Amino acid sequence: MPLTKFTFKNGTYTDKRGEKNTCFTVTKADFDRFNSTVLGLGNVSKEGRYFQALACLFDLQGFTNFCNQIDSHLVIPEFLERYLEWLFRTLAGEFKQGHTSNRVRLWGTLPMFAKFMGDGILFLWDTSIEGVDATDIRNIVVNLNNVRRKYRSEFLSDIREHLAKPPSALRCGVARGQVISVGDGEDFVGSCINLGARLQKLSNLTFAVSKRGFEKPEKRIGNVWDRLVVKKVQVRGVGDDELVYVLKDEWEKLDAEQKKLFKEPSDE
Repeated sequence: MPLTKFTFKNGTYTDKRGEKNTCFTVTKADFDRFNSTVLGLGNVSKEGRYFQALACLFDLQGFTNFCNQIDSHLVIPEFLERYLEWLFRTLAGEFKQGHTSNRVRLWGTLPMFAKFMGDGILFLWDTSIEGVDATDIRNIVVNLNNVRRKYRSEFLSDIREHLAKPPSALRCGVARGQVISVGDGEDFVGSCINLGARLQKLSNLTFAVSKRGFEKPEKRIGNVWDRLVVKKVQVRGVGDDELVYVLKDEWEKLDAEQKKLFKEPSDE
């Protein structure tokens, strides 16, 4: 939402009982300007464009506590500058296969949409692009997990030299589905976006992928797909029996109470 930048003044008025009261005032033009157009979506009555997408929600674990530290206004801007620059650079680097003098070869397509959501980032991939196949889509999952992993192995060690108690992990939720553009195509809605947001908050895990639309490769290929296992879990607002890929080593580290949230796919 763009800044509205209203200028408020202190004022007074006399009510029906003749008593004076304090209030705020704003120009009539500014008052009339406060409507749905401030969202910057354009013509929301325009018919939206549907397409198949992959949604990824990256979320910083412990960001709220980080923001609550003393004089947080002195550290949050520096953290966000370093984190966002690292995130986009690292994500792009995971997709780079090679390059020529004027072209870059990619392991799949780059996201077509990115949105800052406070303590999280939404990325959307258009999986309906001609030429995109199951391998390309699985490669996206591989790259997303690599970014999640490198937050701890690379970014944390660097940022701790500049700031105290940074967010301890990068959580990632991934889902596929149909999305629709809103207004002039500046934003998007879809169940896969909501599902990705739910999955990144799943228990004490840092990586979860909805099984819907994803099939594991038949052969071992030496990346994250070899370490993913399928569990059945209740996802708030989505369903009671969602099949989700999770990292086997992360699931095994959950305590007994946390493991009760998950079932085997064959369980009734």
